[in-house]
Amino acid sequence: MLTSRSVNSDGANVGLDPAPARLTVGIVSAGRVGSALGVALERAGHVVFGVAAISDASVHRARTRLPESPVLPVEEIARRSELLLLAVPDAELPGLVRGLAGAGVVRPGTIVAHTSGANGIAVLQPLTDQGALGLAIHPAMTFTGHDEDIDRLANACFGVTAADEIGYAIAQALVIEMGGEPVRVAEEQRTLYHAALAHGANHLVTVIVDAVAALREALAGPGLLGQPVVDDQPGGLSERLLAPLVSAALDNALRRGPAALTGPVARGDVDAVAAHLRAFESVDPRLAAAYRALSLRTAELAETNPALLDLLAEKGH
Repeated sequence: MLTSRSVNSDGANVGLDPAPARLTVGIVSAGRVGSALGVALERAGHVVFGVAAISDASVHRARTRLPESPVLPVEEIARRSELLLLAVPDAELPGLVRGLAGAGVVRPGTIVAHTSGANGIAVLQPLTDQGALGLAIHPAMTFTGHDEDIDRLANACFGVTAADEIGYAIAQALVIEMGGEPVRVAEEQRTLYHAALAHGANHLVTVIVDAVAALREALAGPGLLGQPVVDDQPGGLSERLLAPLVSAALDNALRRGPAALTGPVARGDVDAVAAHLRAFESVDPRLAAAYRALSLRTAELAETNPALLDLLAEKGH
Protein backbone atom coordinates (compact mmCIF):
# COMPACT_ATOMS: atom_id res chain seq x y z
CA MET A 1 0.00 0.00 0.00
CA LEU A 2 1.00 3.61 -0.40
CA THR A 3 1.98 5.12 2.95
CA SER A 4 1.57 8.64 4.28
CA ARG A 5 3.55 10.80 6.68
CA SER A 6 2.25 11.45 10.19
CA VAL A 7 2.63 14.81 11.95
CA ASN A 8 2.54 15.68 15.63
CA SER A 9 0.52 18.43 17.26
CA ASP A 10 3.15 20.99 16.22
CA GLY A 11 2.88 19.94 12.61
CA ALA A 12 6.29 18.28 12.50
CA ASN A 13 6.89 15.12 10.51
CA VAL A 14 7.29 12.04 12.69
CA GLY A 15 7.99 9.50 9.96
CA LEU A 16 6.02 7.22 7.72
CA ASP A 17 2.63 6.11 8.93
CA PRO A 18 2.49 2.30 8.59
CA ALA A 19 -1.25 2.48 7.94
CA PRO A 20 -2.00 2.28 4.20
CA ALA A 21 -3.11 5.42 2.44
CA ARG A 22 -6.42 4.79 0.70
CA LEU A 23 -6.72 6.82 -2.49
CA THR A 24 -10.00 7.99 -3.94
CA VAL A 25 -9.76 6.79 -7.54
CA GLY A 26 -11.67 7.99 -10.58
CA ILE A 27 -11.33 6.26 -13.94
CA VAL A 28 -11.76 7.63 -17.47
CA SER A 29 -12.89 5.36 -19.05
CA ALA A 30 -14.26 1.92 -18.14
CA GLY A 31 -12.81 0.16 -21.18
CA ARG A 32 -10.92 -3.11 -21.09
CA VAL A 33 -7.84 -1.60 -19.46
CA GLY A 34 -9.50 0.90 -17.13
CA SER A 35 -12.00 -1.54 -15.69
CA ALA A 36 -9.33 -4.23 -15.09
CA LEU A 37 -7.01 -1.78 -13.34
CA GLY A 38 -9.96 -0.48 -11.34
CA VAL A 39 -10.60 -3.97 -9.97
CA ALA A 40 -6.90 -4.37 -9.14
CA LEU A 41 -6.81 -1.03 -7.31
CA GLU A 42 -9.91 -1.91 -5.32
CA ARG A 43 -8.39 -5.24 -4.34
CA ALA A 44 -5.39 -3.27 -3.07
CA GLY A 45 -7.68 -1.27 -0.79
CA HIS A 46 -8.23 1.90 -2.80
CA VAL A 47 -11.73 3.22 -3.46
CA VAL A 48 -12.93 3.61 -7.03
CA PHE A 49 -15.68 6.13 -6.40
CA GLY A 50 -16.74 6.49 -10.03
CA VAL A 51 -15.98 5.83 -13.67
CA ALA A 52 -16.71 7.56 -16.93
CA ALA A 53 -18.27 5.33 -19.58
CA ILE A 54 -19.92 6.23 -22.88
CA SER A 55 -20.31 3.13 -25.03
CA ASP A 56 -22.72 0.34 -24.09
CA ALA A 57 -19.77 -2.04 -23.71
CA SER A 58 -18.00 0.32 -21.29
CA VAL A 59 -21.15 0.83 -19.24
CA HIS A 60 -21.61 -2.94 -19.06
CA ARG A 61 -17.99 -3.44 -17.92
CA ALA A 62 -18.36 -0.73 -15.29
CA ARG A 63 -21.52 -2.28 -13.87
CA THR A 64 -20.10 -5.80 -14.01
CA ARG A 65 -16.54 -5.27 -12.79
CA LEU A 66 -17.07 -2.23 -10.56
CA PRO A 67 -20.71 -2.51 -9.45
CA GLU A 68 -20.30 -0.10 -6.53
CA SER A 69 -18.73 2.62 -8.69
CA PRO A 70 -21.37 4.78 -10.40
CA VAL A 71 -20.99 6.04 -13.95
CA LEU A 72 -20.37 9.78 -13.69
CA PRO A 73 -19.49 12.68 -16.04
CA VAL A 74 -15.80 13.11 -16.82
CA GLU A 75 -15.66 16.52 -15.12
CA GLU A 76 -17.02 15.14 -11.87
CA ILE A 77 -14.62 12.21 -11.99
CA ALA A 78 -11.69 14.61 -12.46
CA ARG A 79 -12.85 17.00 -9.75
CA ARG A 80 -13.22 14.38 -7.02
CA SER A 81 -10.19 12.16 -7.72
CA GLU A 82 -7.05 11.84 -5.66
CA LEU A 83 -5.83 9.39 -8.29
CA LEU A 84 -7.23 10.12 -11.75
CA LEU A 85 -6.63 7.20 -14.11
CA LEU A 86 -6.89 8.09 -17.79
CA ALA A 87 -7.38 4.77 -19.60
CA VAL A 88 -8.32 5.99 -23.06
CA PRO A 89 -6.83 5.09 -26.47
CA ASP A 90 -3.50 6.73 -27.33
CA ALA A 91 -5.01 9.02 -29.95
CA GLU A 92 -7.66 10.35 -27.55
CA LEU A 93 -5.34 11.14 -24.66
CA PRO A 94 -3.97 14.56 -25.74
CA GLY A 95 -7.45 15.95 -26.41
CA LEU A 96 -8.77 14.63 -23.10
CA VAL A 97 -5.87 16.21 -21.20
CA ARG A 98 -6.33 19.57 -22.93
CA GLY A 99 -10.05 19.47 -22.22
CA LEU A 100 -9.54 18.74 -18.53
CA ALA A 101 -6.95 21.49 -18.24
CA GLY A 102 -9.19 23.95 -20.02
CA ALA A 103 -12.08 23.16 -17.69
CA GLY A 104 -9.85 23.57 -14.63
CA VAL A 105 -11.43 20.58 -12.89
CA VAL A 106 -8.28 18.73 -11.75
CA ARG A 107 -7.18 19.88 -8.31
CA PRO A 108 -3.50 20.66 -7.62
CA GLY A 109 -1.83 17.64 -6.03
CA THR A 110 -3.99 15.12 -7.88
CA ILE A 111 -2.08 12.10 -9.16
CA VAL A 112 -2.93 11.84 -12.86
CA ALA A 113 -1.81 8.58 -14.42
CA HIS A 114 -2.42 7.44 -17.97
CA THR A 115 -2.12 3.92 -19.39
CA SER A 116 -0.88 4.79 -22.89
CA GLY A 117 2.17 2.87 -24.05
CA ALA A 118 3.12 5.36 -26.73
CA ASN A 119 3.14 8.41 -24.44
CA GLY A 120 5.31 9.43 -21.54
CA ILE A 121 4.49 12.30 -19.20
CA ALA A 122 4.92 15.16 -21.68
CA VAL A 123 1.33 14.62 -22.84
CA LEU A 124 0.16 15.46 -19.30
CA GLN A 125 1.91 18.84 -19.19
CA PRO A 126 -1.31 20.92 -19.42
CA LEU A 127 -2.36 19.30 -16.13
CA THR A 128 1.05 19.19 -14.45
CA ASP A 129 1.37 22.92 -15.19
CA GLN A 130 -1.72 23.30 -12.99
CA GLY A 131 -0.16 21.37 -10.11
CA ALA A 132 -1.05 17.74 -10.88
CA LEU A 133 1.49 14.93 -10.49
CA GLY A 134 1.78 13.17 -13.84
CA LEU A 135 2.60 9.50 -14.27
CA ALA A 136 2.70 7.12 -17.24
CA ILE A 137 1.77 3.59 -16.12
CA HIS A 138 1.39 1.22 -19.06
CA PRO A 139 0.52 -2.46 -18.52
CA ALA A 140 2.46 -4.42 -21.14
CA MET A 141 -0.33 -6.87 -21.76
CA THR A 142 -3.12 -7.54 -24.23
CA PHE A 143 -6.58 -6.98 -22.75
CA THR A 144 -9.51 -9.01 -24.05
CA GLY A 145 -12.27 -7.64 -21.84
CA HIS A 146 -12.70 -10.98 -20.08
CA ASP A 147 -11.97 -12.02 -16.50
CA GLU A 148 -8.55 -13.43 -17.36
CA ASP A 149 -7.32 -9.84 -17.86
CA ILE A 150 -7.38 -9.24 -14.12
CA ASP A 151 -5.58 -12.49 -13.35
CA ARG A 152 -2.89 -11.75 -15.94
CA LEU A 153 -2.00 -8.48 -14.22
CA ALA A 154 -0.19 -10.57 -11.60
CA ASN A 155 2.34 -11.61 -14.26
CA ALA A 156 2.50 -8.36 -16.22
CA CYS A 157 5.21 -5.73 -16.36
CA PHE A 158 4.22 -2.06 -16.39
CA GLY A 159 6.30 0.55 -18.19
CA VAL A 160 6.43 3.56 -15.84
CA THR A 161 7.64 7.08 -16.51
CA ALA A 162 7.67 10.01 -14.09
CA ALA A 163 9.23 13.44 -13.76
CA ASP A 164 11.28 12.72 -10.62
CA GLU A 165 12.11 10.09 -8.04
CA ILE A 166 9.02 10.86 -5.96
CA GLY A 167 6.85 10.20 -9.00
CA TYR A 168 8.70 6.96 -9.74
CA ALA A 169 8.23 5.82 -6.15
CA ILE A 170 4.48 6.44 -6.34
CA ALA A 171 4.19 4.70 -9.72
CA GLN A 172 6.22 1.76 -8.43
CA ALA A 173 3.99 1.41 -5.36
CA LEU A 174 0.80 1.53 -7.41
CA VAL A 175 2.02 -1.12 -9.85
CA ILE A 176 3.20 -3.43 -7.08
CA GLU A 177 -0.17 -3.02 -5.34
CA MET A 178 -1.92 -4.09 -8.53
CA GLY A 179 0.23 -7.22 -8.63
CA GLY A 180 2.46 -6.13 -11.52
CA GLU A 181 6.18 -5.54 -11.94
CA PRO A 182 7.21 -1.89 -12.52
CA VAL A 183 9.85 -1.22 -15.20
CA ARG A 184 11.38 2.23 -15.58
CA VAL A 185 11.17 3.70 -19.11
CA ALA A 186 12.86 7.03 -19.86
CA GLU A 187 10.64 9.71 -21.38
CA GLU A 188 12.69 9.89 -24.58
CA GLN A 189 12.49 6.10 -25.05
CA ARG A 190 8.70 5.70 -24.82
CA THR A 191 8.21 5.51 -28.59
CA LEU A 192 10.89 2.82 -29.02
CA TYR A 193 9.49 0.94 -26.00
CA HIS A 194 6.00 0.96 -27.51
CA ALA A 195 7.24 0.06 -30.99
CA ALA A 196 9.08 -2.97 -29.62
CA LEU A 197 6.01 -4.22 -27.78
CA ALA A 198 3.79 -3.68 -30.82
CA HIS A 199 6.27 -5.45 -33.09
CA GLY A 200 6.50 -8.45 -30.78
CA ALA A 201 2.82 -8.82 -29.91
CA ASN A 202 0.87 -7.52 -32.90
CA HIS A 203 3.03 -9.08 -35.58
CA LEU A 204 3.05 -12.38 -33.72
CA VAL A 205 -0.73 -12.46 -34.10
CA THR A 206 -0.40 -11.72 -37.81
CA VAL A 207 2.12 -14.53 -38.29
CA ILE A 208 -0.05 -17.03 -36.41
CA VAL A 209 -3.23 -16.04 -38.26
CA ASP A 210 -1.43 -16.41 -41.61
CA ALA A 211 0.07 -19.75 -40.61
CA VAL A 212 -3.33 -21.07 -39.52
CA ALA A 213 -4.87 -19.99 -42.81
CA ALA A 214 -2.14 -21.80 -44.77
CA LEU A 215 -2.57 -24.93 -42.65
CA ARG A 216 -6.31 -24.94 -43.32
CA GLU A 217 -5.52 -24.91 -47.02
CA ALA A 218 -2.97 -27.70 -46.63
CA LEU A 219 -5.30 -29.90 -44.52
CA ALA A 220 -8.47 -29.40 -46.56
CA GLY A 221 -10.20 -32.54 -47.78
CA PRO A 222 -10.88 -35.93 -46.21
CA GLY A 223 -9.03 -36.67 -43.02
CA LEU A 224 -8.30 -39.76 -40.98
CA LEU A 225 -11.12 -41.80 -39.50
CA GLY A 226 -12.71 -39.77 -36.73
CA GLN A 227 -10.70 -36.64 -37.55
CA PRO A 228 -12.76 -33.42 -37.45
CA VAL A 229 -13.35 -31.59 -40.70
CA VAL A 230 -11.04 -28.61 -41.17
CA ASP A 231 -13.07 -25.40 -41.27
CA ASP A 232 -12.57 -21.71 -40.57
CA GLN A 233 -13.72 -21.77 -36.96
CA PRO A 234 -11.15 -20.75 -34.29
CA GLY A 235 -9.70 -23.47 -32.09
CA GLY A 236 -9.83 -26.14 -34.77
CA LEU A 237 -7.42 -28.77 -36.03
CA SER A 238 -5.04 -26.23 -37.60
CA GLU A 239 -4.69 -24.34 -34.34
CA ARG A 240 -4.15 -27.52 -32.34
CA LEU A 241 -1.50 -28.65 -34.80
CA LEU A 242 0.35 -25.36 -34.53
CA ALA A 243 -0.06 -24.64 -30.80
CA PRO A 244 2.66 -26.88 -29.28
CA LEU A 245 5.19 -25.78 -31.90
CA VAL A 246 4.67 -22.05 -31.53
CA SER A 247 4.37 -22.26 -27.74
CA ALA A 248 7.75 -23.99 -27.58
CA ALA A 249 9.26 -21.54 -30.07
CA LEU A 250 8.08 -18.54 -28.03
CA ASP A 251 9.38 -20.04 -24.80
CA ASN A 252 12.74 -20.87 -26.40
CA ALA A 253 13.06 -17.38 -27.92
CA LEU A 254 12.44 -15.69 -24.58
CA ARG A 255 14.86 -18.02 -22.81
CA ARG A 256 17.64 -18.36 -25.40
CA GLY A 257 17.37 -15.47 -27.85
CA PRO A 258 18.66 -16.03 -31.43
CA ALA A 259 20.04 -19.43 -30.40
CA ALA A 260 16.41 -20.64 -30.43
CA LEU A 261 16.23 -20.29 -34.22
CA THR A 262 15.57 -23.59 -36.00
CA GLY A 263 14.19 -24.70 -39.34
CA PRO A 264 15.26 -24.42 -42.96
CA VAL A 265 16.09 -20.71 -42.90
CA ALA A 266 18.40 -21.05 -39.89
CA ARG A 267 20.00 -24.10 -41.55
CA GLY A 268 20.52 -22.23 -44.81
CA ASP A 269 18.48 -24.72 -46.85
CA VAL A 270 17.99 -22.83 -50.11
CA ASP A 271 15.91 -25.51 -51.83
CA ALA A 272 13.45 -25.88 -48.95
CA VAL A 273 12.92 -22.12 -48.59
CA ALA A 274 12.46 -21.72 -52.35
CA ALA A 275 9.81 -24.46 -52.24
CA HIS A 276 8.08 -22.68 -49.36
CA LEU A 277 7.96 -19.46 -51.35
CA ARG A 278 6.39 -21.24 -54.35
CA ALA A 279 3.80 -22.93 -52.13
CA PHE A 280 2.81 -19.68 -50.45
CA GLU A 281 2.74 -17.88 -53.79
CA SER A 282 0.18 -20.41 -55.06
CA VAL A 283 -2.08 -19.66 -52.09
CA ASP A 284 -1.64 -15.90 -51.61
CA PRO A 285 1.18 -13.71 -52.99
CA ARG A 286 0.87 -11.45 -49.94
CA LEU A 287 1.62 -14.41 -47.69
CA ALA A 288 4.65 -15.25 -49.81
CA ALA A 289 5.88 -11.66 -49.50
CA ALA A 290 5.51 -11.74 -45.72
CA TYR A 291 7.34 -15.08 -45.51
CA ARG A 292 10.15 -13.72 -47.69
CA ALA A 293 10.59 -10.59 -45.53
CA LEU A 294 10.59 -12.49 -42.24
CA SER A 295 12.85 -15.20 -43.63
CA LEU A 296 15.36 -12.56 -44.72
CA ARG A 297 15.47 -11.11 -41.20
CA THR A 298 15.73 -14.63 -39.75
CA ALA A 299 18.60 -15.47 -42.09
CA GLU A 300 20.41 -12.28 -41.07
CA LEU A 301 20.03 -13.15 -37.38
CA ALA A 302 21.25 -16.70 -38.00
CA GLU A 303 24.15 -15.49 -40.20
CA THR A 304 23.29 -18.33 -42.52
CA ASN A 305 24.09 -19.43 -46.08
CA PRO A 306 24.91 -16.37 -48.29
CA ALA A 307 23.10 -18.08 -51.19
CA LEU A 308 19.90 -18.06 -49.12
CA LEU A 309 20.33 -14.38 -48.34
CA ASP A 310 20.66 -13.73 -52.07
CA LEU A 311 17.49 -15.73 -52.80
CA LEU A 312 15.45 -13.87 -50.21
CA ALA A 313 16.75 -10.43 -51.19
CA GLU A 314 16.19 -10.84 -54.95
CA LYS A 315 13.38 -9.30 -57.02
CA GLY A 316 13.16 -6.36 -54.64
CA HIS A 317 10.80 -8.33 -52.33
